[in-house]
Amino acid sequence: MKTSTETLTFDVAGTGETIELTDFYAVVAGYTGRDAAAVQHHIDELAAIGVAPPPSVPMFYPVESVTVSSAPELTIAGEKTSGEIEPLYIRHGGRYYLGIASDHTDRHVETIDIGDSKRACPKPVAGTVVAVPELDGLSLDECRARTWVDGRLYQDGTLDNLRTPANVVGLLLERNGIGERDFVCLGGTLPVIGGEFIYGREWRIELAFPNGNTIDHTYMITKGHQS
Repeated sequence: MKTSTETLTFDVAGTGETIELTDFYAVVAGYTGRDAAAVQHHIDELAAIGVAPPPSVPMFYPVESVTVSSAPELTIAGEKTSGEIEPLYIRHGGRYYLGIASDHTDRHVETIDIGDSKRACPKPVAGTVVAVPELDGLSLDECRARTWVDGRLYQDGTLDNLRTPANVVGLLLERNGIGERDFVCLGGTLPVIGGEFIYGREWRIELAFPNGNTIDHTYMITKGHQS
């Protein structure tokens, strides 16, 4: 996992506080479905089209922390790239926060190497997060996640099919030797509507909480070489 001296800044909802991450780990968790049989079925489907199965489930893919960004416009080199909303688990100064991110991925590279496909694209994040007193007991089952691509609804559903935040973060810490350092971890996603990727320009992600509060983020994709 790589670190960076770039600063990633978040506003903490309802507090007036801001947190700044500088030297932090960044990872994307894959195969985080709660139903083990369904996850294995997905792995088998990918294997049938030549995608190698992961060595462990869930799988943690390190990405360059400098690519995690709340910028409204991002440059991506690939022609076939798409995003997916994911809960974002953040640890800063020993405290936990919840945000949202888009696991923007190069779908052509994904057929060759999943880790490389995730590192090929920046990881957009919302600039607002929610403070989490503790991960144990935190449930996102009733949270509604949605994604729109160029105004078209692309994902829509609750997160009750994902492993819990405590489970994902616990396994991340157990396997990766992070220690007490800050990190951001994308925690998994839900299926796209219709099962077909869309390679659009404007992406909007939103997570709605049972109390009516939301976190959202919109970003635009520009084709070209990544800086």
